[in-house]
Amino acid sequence: MSAVWILWLRELKRYTRSRAQMAASLGQPTLYLLALGFGLGPTFQQAGNGSYLQFLAPGVVGMTILFVSIFSGVGLLFDRQFGFLKETLVAPVPRIQIMIGRTLGGATVATLQGTLMLMVCTIAGFRPHHVTSIPIAFAFMLLIAIVFCALGTAIGSLLEDMQGFQLVMNFLVMPIFFMSGALFPLNDLPVALAFVTRLNPLAYGIDGLRGALIDASHFGIATNFVVLGAVAIAFLVFGARSFSRIQL
Repeated sequence: MSAVWILWLRELKRYTRSRAQMAASLGQPTLYLLALGFGLGPTFQQAGNGSYLQFLAPGVVGMTILFVSIFSGVGLLFDRQFGFLKETLVAPVPRIQIMIGRTLGGATVATLQGTLMLMVCTIAGFRPHHVTSIPIAFAFMLLIAIVFCALGTAIGSLLEDMQGFQLVMNFLVMPIFFMSGALFPLNDLPVALAFVTRLNPLAYGIDGLRGALIDASHFGIATNFVVLGAVAIAFLVFGARSFSRIQL
């Protein structure tokens, strides 16, 4: 298991050395928070739904974790393109340990980025419902990160160039975000849209964050936790199988 911790530390070192990447990954969520949170706030409040900034903050935290986690797959493509992955795979270490180490490292980085985004939300005016619920929110942040890091690793294992990853971003990642309820309530949705959101694992992650941070959960915190945990296991198995089939 030493290989797992070595790869985990490698991902953390890569993260701490790239301050530009840290700032860039917060740029788009901050724009959503400020432009939509304050721009649509009066309309949301007039509809009797309270503060839109309070509602939106868990969504942009989930958005941050989603993008950082999926981009861990881009790191796999870069490592393959420049030969670093080959050096790792030829080591006398089971590939499952390599995959777990990369996934845990990417999930830790994504959770740290989500924590920074939560701090930005607090500066902008967001206030958690109760301080004691913050550990529950961190548990959901970590689960979201593991789910989508495993998915990003699987995608990075199946693709061979960066052009394919752009298709994944446009036709998978962005729909996952927009259909997660990050920007709109899940109550009283059209039947088709409600069905799609129930199939979206990010919807359960963001709903869990809302339940923990502002006490406004649609599915229920226990349901969110169970679904995310099951999806995390399924994606880890899928990612491990895809990673084990990489050809040198």
